[in-house]
Amino acid sequence: MKNVFKVSAAVLMLVAIQACSTTYGDMGAMGGVAAVPITSDTYRISARGNGFTDPTTIQDYSLLKAAETTLQNGHTHFGVVSSADASRTSLGQTPGTMQTNIYGNTAYSTFTPGTTYTINQPGEDLLVRIFTPGPGQSASGAFKAQEVFDSINPRVERSGS
Repeated sequence: MKNVFKVSAAVLMLVAIQACSTTYGDMGAMGGVAAVPITSDTYRISARGNGFTDPTTIQDYSLLKAAETTLQNGHTHFGVVSSADASRTSLGQTPGTMQTNIYGNTAYSTFTPGTTYTINQPGEDLLVRIFTPGPGQSASGAFKAQEVFDSINPRVERSGS
């Protein structure tokens, strides 16, 4: 019975942690994704996650936003001009605890110090060029926006879902 409780508690903890990860949506306090025009055919795609977000999720968000931006602007392809890791690392701290037991006229105290832990917040910045190749023009090295959208969109959890 004790093992069933431990397994149930572990499963609930994993579900709770997953629920805290960054969802796909506009940039906010918990992360998100944004596309900012640099020129008429070049955009900076920024994606940020929180400490519960997997780095591959942020890669998916970046590529999905690039595909959406391409399609929204009436184009079919996008090329990644440059990419940069925009991940951040910070430290967290749990509080220490003090326990005192009294035996007769004597008090025994035990102090357990807090724990310092690392929080990794994944992030990525892409500079993408959107375009539609002309007849006979090569799109070598470029992504087909609709294929990227169709591949990534079904596995992305959106804000408010």
